[in-house]
Parts: sequence; structure tokens; C-alpha cells
Amino acid sequence: MNDTAHRATVRTWVGLAVLVLPMLLIAIDGMVLIFALPDITADLEPSGTQQLWMLDIYSLMLAGLLITMSSLGDRFGRRKVLLIGAVLFAIASVLGALSTEPLMLIAARALLGIGGATIMPGTLSLIRNMFLDRAQRRTAMAVWSATGALGAAAGPIIGGWIIEVFSWHAAFLMNIPVMVLLLVLAPIFVPESRNPNPGRIDVLSIVLSLAGMISFVYGVKTFAEGTEPGIAFLTFFAGLLLVALFVVRQLRMPVPMINVRLFRVRAFTGAVVTDLLSIFSLVGALFALTQFLQLVVGLSVVQSALWMLPQAAVSAFAGFIAAALVKRMPTSIIVAAGVLITAGGFATLLTLTPATQPWVIAVALCLVGLGAGVGLTLTNDLIMSSVRPEQSGQAAAISETAYELGTAFGTAILGSALLGFYRSGLADTAPAGLPTGVLESAKETLGAALLYAEELPGALGTALSTAATESFTTALAWTGGLAALILLAVAIFAGVMLRGVSAQADLATHDH
Repeated sequence: MNDTAHRATVRTWVGLAVLVLPMLLIAIDGMVLIFALPDITADLEPSGTQQLWMLDIYSLMLAGLLITMSSLGDRFGRRKVLLIGAVLFAIASVLGALSTEPLMLIAARALLGIGGATIMPGTLSLIRNMFLDRAQRRTAMAVWSATGALGAAAGPIIGGWIIEVFSWHAAFLMNIPVMVLLLVLAPIFVPESRNPNPGRIDVLSIVLSLAGMISFVYGVKTFAEGTEPGIAFLTFFAGLLLVALFVVRQLRMPVPMINVRLFRVRAFTGAVVTDLLSIFSLVGALFALTQFLQLVVGLSVVQSALWMLPQAAVSAFAGFIAAALVKRMPTSIIVAAGVLITAGGFATLLTLTPATQPWVIAVALCLVGLGAGVGLTLTNDLIMSSVRPEQSGQAAAISETAYELGTAFGTAILGSALLGFYRSGLADTAPAGLPTGVLESAKETLGAALLYAEELPGALGTALSTAATESFTTALAWTGGLAALILLAVAIFAGVMLRGVSAQADLATHDH
């Protein structure tokens, strides 16, 4: 196919703007509930377990259903399934806003996760079908990536403002106008696409992928919480077994639900694994940085978010830099360099002290944003360019699943590493003479330690506060160093796997 004969029109670019609307909202929505939780807890009085389910059910449903929903989009029409997702998301938002008890809100969050899983792969696969010219598609991917970065950064600011001015109910209601706009504009500007040969619906594959991914991610999240190691172990390995059975079944089907043979393509595998490990490092370390800004530096949620805004802007701009550079330099070098810049940003955290100013964090985050914006824009382009347009739903599902797994693993593993470093440091530096049980409780989280420090008399409280903040800062520095080491390995991996990959022509010229 001669892609230059299929250049995008103004209508196509307007269609892209329509498609990034829900992605912007989903990125914002992912952050809002975290900041709304204190108000929700005061209003609905959920138990500790119910609070965890409010937070976790969204990502569990999202991870579990991405593959299934992309398969339905391939069969029935990607735009149609996207619009159904928008309707579900709007209904779930109303249900969330009207919730009067914890179980009702958990159900709303589950439905939001289903809606999100229905929307997300559709946006990527529709972009693949709308932008047939590789260079234009890379620019479209840069826009798509930039939207996600800006949404994640804007989430705390927008969410914090809405909750402060109105209430936690309004945090759900803000979704509805965007979804209505999508329902009106998508049929006008976004062309329908589907796989002409989708194969039959295989119920067993759907069950295996859904149960496997939910069990797997739940196991990882439970491991991160550290309260039920037996359940974490059981669900993790049950999920692993179900996912393995799903892969075996796909290999035996003449027309699989997901073509796992795509992983035979070196560029595809290299891009997916680079994405997963990059997100793993990013999420794990960024999660800790927000705590540092709020609990050690003493900034409010909105102030912390404002210091993170430059990183989002740099990340958004970096995608367009990558799209320009790739015309002159090998893709492998640019992606590897992007990952190395991100590693450098995290390596600067090794210099942290409790007295570190917020601007130092902002500079480190700008390096992280620059590298991530460059690397992730090009890996997304490679993933989608490794398949023919009719396979775009499958590639999008794999890409989004890698993102969700990277997020879950980053929070769990690097979060656990941070907690381990913190506990070890506090055990060595905590002042003598603490009341019974205080040290063990203070070792659970920095927030708990600071609360106990406020209740203790004078010098003893000050000593505990100092020990806790210094231990956390040291733990964050080591976690940043660990993330930098992982990213160094990712850079080498990307440089090797993506060597010789073309940035000009589509890579999918034959069956995989």
C-alpha cells in the first residue's frame, strides 16, 4: 500500500481531537477518586476493605476487559463499541454521583472500569485506521500520548478544585458533558472500521482472559497492600495459569481472539516490553514523589500537582520532538536515549534530603517527562505500525494491557521496595523511649509516623518526625536509584530489539 496516497485530511485531524477527548477524561478520572476518598469516607462511612475496592475495582475491570472489548470492536465495529463505552461511562458517572452507600459506589466504579476498557483500545485502533501515512500517524500518536500526560497531571488540580468548590459527587458528574460530546461528534468525524475476518466469538477465550487478568492484577495489588500474602500468592499464580491457558488456546485457534504470534515480530515485542518496563518504573517512583512533596516538603495536594505540571508539559512537547527526530535518526537510538534521559531524572533523586526544594523535584520530573515523552510516543507508533489496519484492535489491546500491567507492577514492586527501605531506616534511627506499639505503627507509612509524632510530647515527637522523614527520604532516593537501574537495562534492551527498525514504512507487510 502506498501510504502517501492516503494522507489525512482536516476532517481526520478533527476526528483525532474527538478521540483524545475520552482519553483526557479517563486520565483525569484515574486520579480524582484518590483525592475524593476522604470526603467519600466521611459521607458514606465505608469499611477499610470497601475503600480498597472503591480504588481497585476500576483498574481490575479495565485490565480484565481490554482484550475482550478490543475483540468485540474488531467484530462489530470499533467506533460502535467506543460509543457503547461512552454510554456506559456516562451511566456509571451518574450512578457514582448518586451513590448513597459504599456498595453502590463500588458498583459504579466497576461499571466505569467496563466503560473505560470499552473506550481505550478503540481510540488507538481507530487512529491506526484513520492515519495510514506513517509520519502523520506518528504525529497523531504524539497528540494521543500528550493528552494522557496532561490529563494525569491535571487530574489532581481539576479534581481538587471540583471537590473543594462543589463536592465529591461533582467529580463524577464532570464526565457526562465530555461523553455526550463524544457521542455527538464521533459519528460525524470518526470513520467506522472493523476486521473483515474476525473469526468466531470464543466464549472460553473471553472467560480465560477476563478471569486470568483480573486474578493476576488482583494478586499484584494484594501483594502491594501486604495484608494477605496467602491470597496474593494464590490469585497471582491462578491468574498466571489462566493467562497461560489463554495463550495456548489462541495459538491453536485458526482465527484467534488475540494474535499472540505478533510477539514473533522483534519490533513489536521490543516496543511492548519497553512500554511495560518504562511504565513500571515511572509509576512506582512517581507514586513516592507525590508523598515526598506532601508529607516531607509539606505542600498541599494542589501545590504538589502544580509542581508536577512542568513535567506534563515537557512530556507532551517531547512527543512532537520524537516525531521530528525520527526522520533523521534511527528509531532504536532515539527510544534508547529517551529511556536513558528518564533514568537520569530518577538518578537525580539519589541526592534528595528532607530539605530539598520542590524545584529540584520539578527539574528531575522534567527530565523524566522528556525521556518518557520521546520513548513512549515512538514505541506506541511501533506497536501500531507492526500490524495491518485490520489487526489494530489486537495491537491496541496488547499495548493498553502492557500499560495496565506496568502500572500495577510499578505500584506493587517499587512501592514495596520503598516501604522496605523506609521500615529498615526507621528501625535504625527511631528514638528510644517510644510507647509500646508506636514504632511498629509508625513503620507502616510515613503519614502514620507523622500523626504519632504530633501526639507525642515535645522532643520525643520531634525526634520521631525527624527520623521518619529522613528514613522516607533515604528510601525514596534508593527507590529512584532502583528505577534508574531498571531503566538503564530497558534502554539497552530497546537499543538491541529495535535496531534496524524502519521509521518510514509500515512494518506489517505479511502475515504473522
